[in-house]
Amino acid sequence: MSVRRAGKEDRAAVGRLLDEAFRDDPVSVWVFPDEAERRARNGILLGVFLDVAFAEGRVEVTEDGAAAALWLPVPAGPQRDDDTPALVRQAVAPDNERIELVGKLVESAHPRGRAHEYLQLVAVAPERQGQGLGGALLRAALDRCDREGTPAYLEASTVRSRGLYERLGFVQLGPALVLPDGPSMWPMWRAPR
Repeated sequence: MSVRRAGKEDRAAVGRLLDEAFRDDPVSVWVFPDEAERRARNGILLGVFLDVAFAEGRVEVTEDGAAAALWLPVPAGPQRDDDTPALVRQAVAPDNERIELVGKLVESAHPRGRAHEYLQLVAVAPERQGQGLGGALLRAALDRCDREGTPAYLEASTVRSRGLYERLGFVQLGPALVLPDGPSMWPMWRAPR
C-alpha cells in the first residue's frame, strides 16, 4: 500500500474522511451527544486539527484516500502554556464546554521534556475499517520515527484502537484519561526501535 504526504489540495477529502471516521467515536459522541449537533460540528472541530497539522506537522494519506493520519512534532523542553482548548471551543461551538475540557485533559497528560511525534488522529473510512489500512499507514510513519530515533505518542479513544497501537509497539503511559460521565482515553508511548 502506498502512503504519501497530503497537500492543501487534499484538505476537503481528508476533512470528510475525518468527519466520517470519527462521527461515532466515543469521544466525539461525548463531545456532541446530540446527533444533529455532531453532524453539524464534528467535521468543523476535526477540521481545526487538520489545519494545524497542515501548518505545523504532517498529514499522511493512503494513495486511495481511505486512511489518513495527522502528526505533530513536539520539541524537547518545557511546553508553552496556551489557551488552545479555549480557542478551539470558541471557533467551533462557544457554548460547548466539553470541547475545551477534552483539550485540557489531553494537554495535562501529554508527556513533557522529550522530543517526540504526536499522532493526533488516525482515520480510516468506515467501510474500510478492519482491513489493516490504519496499521499500514502508521507503520510507514513509525519506520521514519525508528530511523530518526524519535519516540511517538498518542491517546487511544477505543479499546479496539488501543489494541492496534499495542501491536505497533505502543505501551500505556500513565492512567487512563476519563471524561466526566464519559469514555476513557489511553495515553500511549512508543520508544523508537
